[in-house]
Amino acid sequence: MADDCVRQGFELERRISELDSKCASLRVQKQDDDYLQNASAILDKLKNYYRQGGEGSSLPKLLQDYTQVILDITFYEENQLVDQEFPEDASPYKIQQLLQDLTEPEMLAGRLAPTQEVTSVLGLELLECLYWRRGALLYMYCHTLHQRKQWIKKNKATFLKCLQEGVRYLLRMLQVRNSVKLSDIAVCHDSATADLLSEGIFSDTHLLTLMYIGEMCFWAVKYEDFSLETAGWKEERIPFRDIGTQILHKYVQLCEGPLQGQGWNTENAKEILSILQ
Repeated sequence: MADDCVRQGFELERRISELDSKCASLRVQKQDDDYLQNASAILDKLKNYYRQGGEGSSLPKLLQDYTQVILDITFYEENQLVDQEFPEDASPYKIQQLLQDLTEPEMLAGRLAPTQEVTSVLGLELLECLYWRRGALLYMYCHTLHQRKQWIKKNKATFLKCLQEGVRYLLRMLQVRNSVKLSDIAVCHDSATADLLSEGIFSDTHLLTLMYIGEMCFWAVKYEDFSLETAGWKEERIPFRDIGTQILHKYVQLCEGPLQGQGWNTENAKEILSILQ
């Protein structure tokens, strides 16, 4: 047990050191970036913890701070890709690297705290954010690719795999918290809030996730017939049409029900539904 604790400490300390070097390198490019500054401040705190002998902080707290550093650094890197409009040559590698970075906290929590649920180690909000960020990154990438018709003609299978992976991440984000039962939300002062919570909508991001999933499923339906026989893809593919229809129906019902009059637009969702159904 003692050896395991030492090993865990070394692994996390090594990763923190690697992230510190990466953050310092990125700050050379943009010293005043808020996200890099926040990541640097957290890294200083983590390094100080290890300099003092690694006492006084729990493993979950260390992993949560580490996860926040990952989120901040990758957000800066994502913004660079968006600003560059996802260059064709560099984007595939960079996106895979970002997805791997955003997957690591969950994997690391599983290795370093194998007897605990990842949700109890990282917390619901951080775990949701990790899934959201991966799904949203692929949504933005696919949104750009969707406008490159010639590229899609040559890379349909790649496009569909990106869509499928993105939809899966966003669905996982929605599943991190189980839908709240009405009996558990007696503290709510209005029925609209109760309806949203009972549908698993805890924030604007959750609602936006529904629209992202619907759009990605729509893009996939437009092209999936061309690539059904792609080796290894047919058996794994998800039912884009069914999922898109179900998710967008939910989005429209929420926007025109408990969220009516709060600025959520349903025109695009309804247009997509008219095609999917």
